[in-house]
Amino acid sequence: MKYEIVLGLETHVELSTKTKIFCGCTTSFKGEPNTHCCPICIGLPGTMPKLNEEVVNFAIMAGLATNCKIAEFSKMDRKNYVYPDLPKAYQISQHDKPLCYDGSISLSNGRVIGIERIHIEEDAGKLIHQAGKTFVDYNRGGVPLIEIVTRPDFRDVEEAVEYLELLQLNMRYINVSDCKMQEGSLRCDVNVSVRLKGEEKLGTRTEIKNMNSFNNIRKAVNFEKERQIEILENGGKVQQETLRFDVATGVTSPMRSKEDAHDYRYFKEPDLGLIYVERQKVEEIKKSLPELAHNKLLRYVEEFKLPVLDAKLLVEYKAVADYFEKSVENVKDVNSYKNCCNLILSLIFSKFETEAEKENFKILVSEKEMAKLLNLLETKKIRNNMAKKALEEMLETGKKVEEVISFEDLKEITKEELENFCKDAVKNNEKAVKDFLNGKTKAIKALVGHVMKLSKGRADANLAEKILEELINK
Repeated sequence: MKYEIVLGLETHVELSTKTKIFCGCTTSFKGEPNTHCCPICIGLPGTMPKLNEEVVNFAIMAGLATNCKIAEFSKMDRKNYVYPDLPKAYQISQHDKPLCYDGSISLSNGRVIGIERIHIEEDAGKLIHQAGKTFVDYNRGGVPLIEIVTRPDFRDVEEAVEYLELLQLNMRYINVSDCKMQEGSLRCDVNVSVRLKGEEKLGTRTEIKNMNSFNNIRKAVNFEKERQIEILENGGKVQQETLRFDVATGVTSPMRSKEDAHDYRYFKEPDLGLIYVERQKVEEIKKSLPELAHNKLLRYVEEFKLPVLDAKLLVEYKAVADYFEKSVENVKDVNSYKNCCNLILSLIFSKFETEAEKENFKILVSEKEMAKLLNLLETKKIRNNMAKKALEEMLETGKKVEEVISFEDLKEITKEELENFCKDAVKNNEKAVKDFLNGKTKAIKALVGHVMKLSKGRADANLAEKILEELINK
């Protein structure tokens, strides 16, 4: 029997507001435990929450970026459960009237993933288990979240990962979250079920909680798929439950039985009023949104004629894409777009050791200086190898183009000079000449390299190769 997997995702995205959702405490990630909290965010009796308007604005931006409808009226609800990370024994969230609903994200294979809802809520504190004891840090408690809930539309784990990558990119592009999985600002619960291929009825689902890496999501889902199939093939029934994934063993294990909605005893939050969103405000936010990542990717391929893989690498980091566009904004030649892309992806990226460094993209070469370098390449005043050498020095020192490329470097090499350089290469590279004559055609590259060195990178490598072949074959 052939089975197919059905997945749905619930993605928690921490919003990049400066203060928490119901109080003025900082949302900064770092800090000594329990130093970023106050009576409101730890729920002391008599305190009153006040909804941060920026949280609503950010959630609307996220909704528009995922093609959601924005509710004119929504409300906050109390979600009641007792757990140490919530000192007041309830979480303020949204239940039956979320702020955003009925959205979608399209995948590269043409399939459309439905987004059921996006609602706002407060984050909980963090439990730290050490030496048999449990400590609680409430710094994260009250940090604003949006929860993005998809429909069960994924049919394999790679679709789910692509969706999450698109979601992460778009949330970064609209600046509502840094979406750093390693810091917990993007976390995912994965709902997994299997059914016989061709069936329409959904199987019993399990929920894998708090996944914070794409690779671990792949491992967890693949394990859970095989586990459920084995149960069904042995005549058993899959139990609806909440699971954790053990990275060390690659195995899912039960946390608790999955609660139904009524177990949370939702009711309207009595300390907060209705949320009213004017249509005019939605239109203003829509106009303020930047170009989204997938649209930028398509434009780079169509307008700049970049290969898809290269365009993806540029678009993956918003700061890199911004740098690229500013560097080529006055360029008309297609080759200059490609030259800029190549210099960024090869030389500049080689200077970065971490993803965070690529995201920040702090370099000593301004877009203006990169544009000057591209112009010299476009007008053929310098060759690619000289551009790379110049850029290397600029990245190390912060010098300007005119400080690393001299007047002599810009002088056009004459045909006579080039022929003399080629003769010198043939004379002083007997082994390479012999190898070439014996059929090792790649040996000519060593001779071209000699010419480029003598000409300080000014020679036309293709023309040099042609002259060298003529000299050798005389």
